[in-house]
Amino acid sequence: MAEETKAETKTEEIKVETTPEPAQKVEIEKVEIEEPQKEVKTEATGKFADLIKQIEQLSVSDLALLVKELEERFGVSVAAPVAVAASSGGEAAGEASEEKANYTIMLQDAGAQKIAVIKAVREIRQDLGLKEAKDLVDGAPKEVKADVPKEEAEVAKKKLEAAGAKVELK
Repeated sequence: MAEETKAETKTEEIKVETTPEPAQKVEIEKVEIEEPQKEVKTEATGKFADLIKQIEQLSVSDLALLVKELEERFGVSVAAPVAVAASSGGEAAGEASEEKANYTIMLQDAGAQKIAVIKAVREIRQDLGLKEAKDLVDGAPKEVKADVPKEEAEVAKKKLEAAGAKVELK
């Protein structure tokens, strides 16, 4: 049905012609070029030979209509095996999503000891200066750090809670 292709490697010589100066040489390079080679289709044999020949003559839109007609007539669906595979894969994905790999650390409330919380934020986000860390703490609820591995997120949460902040991992 579908045409299969094989790559055939050819070696050709390509002359690079330039006007040579007295001390310049002309170089000849060998370049390998891959050209697809069409395989000859085998003739359909057996009791479906005529049907296969007719199907090969159909356009893509006609094939789509034929498939729909066959689905309706026989009460089957071509997508049914795919749906079964997707539903079984979905269960495995659901189990995996219960335990996330990366978390976002959200500062919900700074609490009474803002200075301690600012220090804790600067320990977690060393790229922030004092002003940026203070603005983050004052603007709670805010994202402190995104896409953090589970262990690092739990350590950061403990640091912030020890400083008096309310923290949530999402």
